[in-house]
Amino acid sequence: MKRALLIPLSLALASLSHGQVSIRDSSINMHIVSMGYSFQLPGGDMADRFGWNSMLEVGYAYKLGANFCLGVQGGFLFGNQLEETGILSALQHENGSILGDDGRFADVRLFERGYHISLLAGKLLPFKKPNPNSGILAMIGPVFLQHKVRIETIGNTIPQLNNEYKKGYDRLTNGMGLHESIGYYHFGNKYLVNYYFGFEFIQAFTKNRRDYNFDTMSRDDGNRVDLLFGVRAGWMLPLYKKAPRKYYFY
Repeated sequence: MKRALLIPLSLALASLSHGQVSIRDSSINMHIVSMGYSFQLPGGDMADRFGWNSMLEVGYAYKLGANFCLGVQGGFLFGNQLEETGILSALQHENGSILGDDGRFADVRLFERGYHISLLAGKLLPFKKPNPNSGILAMIGPVFLQHKVRIETIGNTIPQLNNEYKKGYDRLTNGMGLHESIGYYHFGNKYLVNYYFGFEFIQAFTKNRRDYNFDTMSRDDGNRVDLLFGVRAGWMLPLYKKAPRKYYFY
């Protein structure tokens, strides 16, 4: 009687596991949530304004069993390497300092800030080890890039640099372009050991979005080509339906 009951139970378990695949031996569909860091060098017109910068990135992608990938990625860009000088020259004294409304010299700091949002599509070229879901991934897609000069005043109030007047100095710039990346993507067989590293390249066709620059006393309406070259690395969390464990009956 026990054997008679175990036989149909075994057949039922086998039917439920039919079509299930393991990440160890099959290319599978999965959702991928990622976070990482990128070190970037500017090029084109952007190199005249900023030096190297950092970027913190988050992303989501969906990988098909045929190893095609679709995803969205966003990054927060920050740095303190400014190459464009004289932005606040109209407010500075001969020694380069700025006087606050309290009669003391103000501590004014300039930073680079920005972000990008990208839609990406690409193809994974798999390796045999550790599994056919790991390999070289190349992706490309449209990107929106924005950057500006962040102006911070420390401990002093400067009427010429209140929130509204800062817009006349911050060089707010944005536009559309292309984002390409290539790198190695590793998905571990034990689920949590997943990482990537590689290179990325952003080319954006941007314009200054402010109506007037106070320091130049003119409107900057020229077309720009802003480039970013980056080395990136990060961690990933893949979400997929695991294959059921094997059961043995005696």
